[in-house]
Amino acid sequence: MPERIWIVDDDQSIRWVLQRALEKAQMNVQAFEHPRDLLYALQASSESELPEAIFSDIRMPDMDGFELMKKIHEQHPQLPVIIMTAHSDMDSAVSAFETGAFDYLPKPFDINEAVALAKRACDVSRENKSGDADAIALEDDENEISQQEIIGKSPAMQQMFRTIGRLSKTSLSVLITGESGTGKELVAKALHTHSPRADQPFIAINTAAIPKDLLESELFGHEKGAFTGAQAQRKGRFEQANGGTLFLDEIGDMPAELQTRLLRVLADGEFYRVGGTRPIKVDVRVVAATHQNLEEHVKAGSFREDLFHRLNVIRVHIPALRERGDDIILLLNHFLIQAAEEMQLEPKQLSKEAQTYLPTLAWPGNVRQLENISRWLMVMATGREIGLDDLPPDLQKHTETADQNSNNWQNQLKEHIRRCLDLGETRIMDTLTPEFEHIAIQAAMQKTGGRKKDASDLLGWGRNTLTRKLKEMGSDALKTGAHDDAQDDTQPRATSNE
Repeated sequence: MPERIWIVDDDQSIRWVLQRALEKAQMNVQAFEHPRDLLYALQASSESELPEAIFSDIRMPDMDGFELMKKIHEQHPQLPVIIMTAHSDMDSAVSAFETGAFDYLPKPFDINEAVALAKRACDVSRENKSGDADAIALEDDENEISQQEIIGKSPAMQQMFRTIGRLSKTSLSVLITGESGTGKELVAKALHTHSPRADQPFIAINTAAIPKDLLESELFGHEKGAFTGAQAQRKGRFEQANGGTLFLDEIGDMPAELQTRLLRVLADGEFYRVGGTRPIKVDVRVVAATHQNLEEHVKAGSFREDLFHRLNVIRVHIPALRERGDDIILLLNHFLIQAAEEMQLEPKQLSKEAQTYLPTLAWPGNVRQLENISRWLMVMATGREIGLDDLPPDLQKHTETADQNSNNWQNQLKEHIRRCLDLGETRIMDTLTPEFEHIAIQAAMQKTGGRKKDASDLLGWGRNTLTRKLKEMGSDALKTGAHDDAQDDTQPRATSNE
């Protein structure tokens, strides 16, 4: 028996394309231009004539898709409604799920995706009618959803939006993964904003930015006199977030002893302040984030496996910017408008050449780098149109051949790291960081003819720091021709033949 699908959209071309695709998939399709016509047809239809799924646009002249869906669900609460929208941002996705949509389809849509979504909706509809599945009618949320600065039309971002939408009625723990600069805190705020805890505190803490000795007090608070300097009782982040959400950024850097305390809080919902004897009970949703591979840390024994499973109830992965295709230009245009408003300047536009070129770059700093570039362009680009010559020097095309490009130090370092990872090595920064410092010190000392004071200035270190590191390098320091501190003040500078 063919699936019965109804479509409502004021755009004739969308109706025609979608109807043709669904009919080609052997479905029975009826299309409407106006929402009220669809509602009249629903009232006039017998049980056997009712649709098994409905595709509805959001923005229509006489009634928007959310209002239409509300009216449909008043009479047919289990009828799957798929929301179509040209606004492929997170708020559209979350709004669709919060108001009871089965799923949402961003425009322009892939025909195969639309057909697969229709079949899945019809399968659920038939299961609901046969009683094989429990029907859950989601309540309509009348509250207006606040605007979030998370933008993206790429498939990877759409999948992330769907996950956030499906989590909007829960308080489950979430682990956010993604490279630095991808916007993990923004996603954490979105999870809080679109949750039952939205009117309670959102508290964020970067566990890597706080010294190990202070982190325990920051998280759990302390009693007066608990340690030197504790002149008054202080509530920690867990107490501050009671009833709301606590965002633990860079959780992979949390010390082992605090991992144990965190696990107990997650398991029991209570803890002791530093120096305290009375248990403190809290109701906190924990959202954690990391750019590291926690599974590898678990294998290496540096991260507790039981804590990992407590945090990893639901995982939300944020794709790197280089994996988001056209989102790069979409985001850059957004940031350019934002920067123009902040600086009270005329907005600037990207040339066609720039729009073609920029998505080919690696963007190691991800969205954060893109936002910074937009501010640079607003100040430094001379005209209203941004061309390739207006880009920062490090983003401009190079004239080297492909072979020369492949031999630059960044690519060589990347290949070295990949080889290490392929060989199963872990904690590679423990090796790479000293090697990098070793090379930098040798280069600086050679540049200055062994003068430690000048070399430390070039490196951005204090002279004592450089002296200590030279001692740690041992005999290797002799290769640099390092002078004693006393000699630094008397020896003539090395001259260059450059």
